Amino acid sequence: MNNFFTSILFVVILVSGCISGNKTLLAQDGKEESPVQKTNFSDQSTWVLGYLVRSQITRPPHSEWFTKEYEKYAINQEALEKILKINHEGLTFRIVLGTWCPDSRREVPRFMKIIDRWQFPAGNITFVGVDNSKIAPVGGYDTLQIERVPTFIIMQNKVETGRIIENPVTSLEQDMLNILTRNEK
Repeated sequence: MNNFFTSILFVVILVSGCISGNKTLLAQDGKEESPVQKTNFSDQSTWVLGYLVRSQITRPPHSEWFTKEYEKYAINQEALEKILKINHEGLTFRIVLGTWCPDSRREVPRFMKIIDRWQFPAGNITFVGVDNSKIAPVGGYDTLQIERVPTFIIMQNKVETGRIIENPVTSLEQDMLNILTRNEK
């Protein structure tokens, strides 16, 4: 009889040890939900290099960071009101970013939220994706002299008027306003 219980116990342990480790998660309401997948943006296979369009960073996997940061950013309304009064004519932006870079993943969506509120023309924004050596497969890229990302280059009539590099001094919108109004005084 003792051998019988030992055999049963052995079978139970053996069977339970073979159950798949892929468990279904239950939400607080008791419904099944899929396990959350986190993308490793340090993995080179996720990097977006060269000229890119906004949709490349607003769809998966990059929407993981873009949407989250875009939605949670609270714009400085006082600075935004002043930006809204500035004419877009002749203005262009070049945004150099690394999709692997935490600063880029934080600041680029915030910058785009400001640009969207300003209703700035999408055709006047150029995105350049770089690798972790800050190199991009783009002709003439070396003339930009990029050392840190993100770098937001503001140009008026094709002449650079200023840059916001890596982290804003005050806030993105205030730094942008300071650059855009520097020559008006």
